[in-house]
Amino acid sequence: MTAFVFPGQGSQFVGMSKDFHDNFNVAKTVFEEISDYVNIDLKKIIFDDNKNLLNLTNFTQISIFTASIAIFKTLENNGEFILSENDIMLGHSLGEYTALACSKKMDLKECSQILIKRGELMHTAVEPNKSGMAALIGCNAKTIEKIIVENKMNLEIANDNSPLQVVISGSIEEIDKNENIFLKKNIKKFVKLNVSAAFHSRYMQRAQNSLASLIEDINLKFNKIKIISNYSSLASNDENVLKNNLKNQMANKVRWTESIENLEKIGENKIFEIGPGKVLSGLIKRISNKFDIKSISKTSDI
Repeated sequence: MTAFVFPGQGSQFVGMSKDFHDNFNVAKTVFEEISDYVNIDLKKIIFDDNKNLLNLTNFTQISIFTASIAIFKTLENNGEFILSENDIMLGHSLGEYTALACSKKMDLKECSQILIKRGELMHTAVEPNKSGMAALIGCNAKTIEKIIVENKMNLEIANDNSPLQVVISGSIEEIDKNENIFLKKNIKKFVKLNVSAAFHSRYMQRAQNSLASLIEDINLKFNKIKIISNYSSLASNDENVLKNNLKNQMANKVRWTESIENLEKIGENKIFEIGPGKVLSGLIKRISNKFDIKSISKTSDI
């Protein structure tokens, strides 16, 4: 039994998975297929990014997804691992879609097109530069929630990433207004994130409603591989449960800490992080020291 984790927004970099594309036909095919499905020249954005599109949400998500799928398919095709019905997959935010595609629960074309729509909806959900996110370093989600409630802040926890990293969402004004309060409460670092809006919060409710109607029409295929969903932090292979969790993901908290804690309870101890960067490996090590983690972002990591 093995767990596979897939990264979300923020892990992107120019040139990600190019070494896989250039050296393995299966990775090259992934780029061509997804580019055709979404009618975007993804190689131009991911490998060159001359027009500075990679960090725009409506292009970031499909780009990270493509890079992660290319790496996963290469490893699978080369026999680096053989999927078992006992395996578990999970991803951070958009990474949950990568998990659904890699587990073969969702068709690659359907998943690619849903992700393009998701990126567009999140990009246009609210007026630009009115809402945002900030990472709070050095404290757990329970403590942050207490500070928010006690000080009547109009803020929400967007990502519970680890016992030492929590991301909040809200209006730029509210985030700026409360920075000093957080710093006085033993938060070691308060880092405003370079994002276009307050993701995983009520600001995404309208976008979530629009995407939910599209998710309803998805035909999830049954197999025994379990997915740990961001919305519930619980493992399931029930198509209806997974679909419902996906419908509620965009406007609600990413329960990453709880997800990894639940993975540990299941008894899994081997994790492959597949995709650009090694962010998730770092977060997982802060949650638990009981996992053997291997991060594969470059061909040299194989």
